[in-house]
Amino acid sequence: MSARVAIIGGGAAGLAAATACGEAAGAAAEVVIFEADERVGRKILATGNGRCNFSNAHIDAQVYRNSEFVKAAFDALGIQPQSVLQFFSQHGLLWHEEAEGRLYPLTNKASTVLDVLRASVAACGVREVCGHGVVAVEPPAEPGKKFTLRMDDGAFERADAVILACGGVHASLLPANFSWQPPQPVLGALKADVRDAKALDGVRLRCSVSLLRGRQNELVAQEHGEVLFRKYGISGIAVFNLSRFAQKGDVLSLDLFPNHSVESLSEFLITRSADLRNLGLAQTCGEVLRGMLLPVVMRLVLKRASLAEESACSEAVLRTLAHCLKSLRFDVEGMGDARNAQVARGGFAVSHFNPATMEAYDQPNLFVVGEALDVDAPCGGYNLHWAWASGILAGKAAAAALNA
Repeated sequence: MSARVAIIGGGAAGLAAATACGEAAGAAAEVVIFEADERVGRKILATGNGRCNFSNAHIDAQVYRNSEFVKAAFDALGIQPQSVLQFFSQHGLLWHEEAEGRLYPLTNKASTVLDVLRASVAACGVREVCGHGVVAVEPPAEPGKKFTLRMDDGAFERADAVILACGGVHASLLPANFSWQPPQPVLGALKADVRDAKALDGVRLRCSVSLLRGRQNELVAQEHGEVLFRKYGISGIAVFNLSRFAQKGDVLSLDLFPNHSVESLSEFLITRSADLRNLGLAQTCGEVLRGMLLPVVMRLVLKRASLAEESACSEAVLRTLAHCLKSLRFDVEGMGDARNAQVARGGFAVSHFNPATMEAYDQPNLFVVGEALDVDAPCGGYNLHWAWASGILAGKAAAAALNA
């Protein structure tokens, strides 16, 4: 009778692990995916606004939380991102590169990535068992015995090896000796005090955004890119990335003209005012800012500077405007809707696991991958890349352990 590998979770990491394990083990092991949802890969379909930004051309372990662990894992798998991309190429996926190295399937459909993965697991005989969640993994009572998987309906399953690939799990899923941090939503919008910016709801801006902390305005992190104003706060990719570090009481400072210093922007506004005035077009602050900002943004900037559209634009006033344009500030009140966050930070501590295999140091044949580990990264395909990479490592290692 062949050995059995149970993969808990049919998301990105689980499907990658199932493919790698099934192909490496062959007939020597039965590989089964247990997925609590009614189908595997549902979350993959929602990534990248349905396009699936599945990796990045410029993968760097340093951008990840617990970067030393991630680097060791990447080193074990091979040169990144080539090793993961080779995995997808071998299984039939074509892709293209967009801004900032983001990689998308050539079809621009997330369903294509899922189709490739499901075809791959089917080809190597992996079985999908959906609608059956696992609530506890009990280690073998003695060497040579099997793991016991307690199911949510009271039934149980046995396995010779277990790959835990479901993010957002509770600590009780594994024995108590595994350190665990409750998952917290990151890569999402930030709730902020935008009471005077309600009119900007739905407005998008490209700018530089700084996350500041404390009375000294300590710079915590900075991002360049798009922000999106909402009634409850501020969203957009730049803010998503800053949400990995944000705390209640921090400040988001938007620099609407990041290519200028305050001084150069002041001089630009003074020269612009004089040039427009010579044409009979600039007598007020509103007229100077017209053509530079959307009217609704201009009105907020003027309000923050305690000015009106009709205010005369002296040099002193224009210098005040420059400061405001370089630092439009909003107080952070916390995360926005956690349901819309892309990643949950937390899970099992990486110190319990071998980064070269994802196997627990103290429990042979138990592997934890993807979002179930305390690893996360910015937007741009990095988190899915980690899911694929860690899943492939665990799948190959599980097969090797059972074939030994």
